[in-house]
Amino acid sequence: MDTAPRPRTGELTFRHAVCADVDALVALIESAYRGDASRAGWTTEADILQGQRTDPRGVVEVIESPASRLLAVERDGVLVACCQLEHRGEHAYFGMFAVSPTQQGAGIGKVIIAEAERVAREEWGAREMHMTVISVRDDLIAWYERRGYRRTGKMTPFPYGDERFGIPQRADLEFELLVKELRP
Repeated sequence: MDTAPRPRTGELTFRHAVCADVDALVALIESAYRGDASRAGWTTEADILQGQRTDPRGVVEVIESPASRLLAVERDGVLVACCQLEHRGEHAYFGMFAVSPTQQGAGIGKVIIAEAERVAREEWGAREMHMTVISVRDDLIAWYERRGYRRTGKMTPFPYGDERFGIPQRADLEFELLVKELRP
């Protein structure tokens, strides 16, 4: 008999993604950022990038990498969000963050990023969390700044010509490094 406590209805549960989750994770990530479905939420990139955001191979690589984990976030047994954490020594990298467009704006993102920071700090001893965000995404960067992340001004070029990352709709795309100190 299973005696593990069950989450209350509506609570978020976190687990490590497995390869059987790949199709659902790709669909979630795509729905949060690309195409018309993404317009139901506020994280859409549909006006600046077309094409894919990720693919099954990219998701499998994250799941199978010994230095990273992909957290699957469920509510009542339904996948509603995910995020990647990668252990990089003194810091952790936060990426592949997606919340279902129909669930955005309800506080789920705040809970997920707090859990990711807790894991990085407590399980890996990371002192900072790093992430990269497309620099023209002012609304998204502002959301991260409200969570304690700071802009560094350190830019890396967008991979123009590599359609695995999408098809840019403008010529000024680049990634900015955002950093947050993780306090014990």
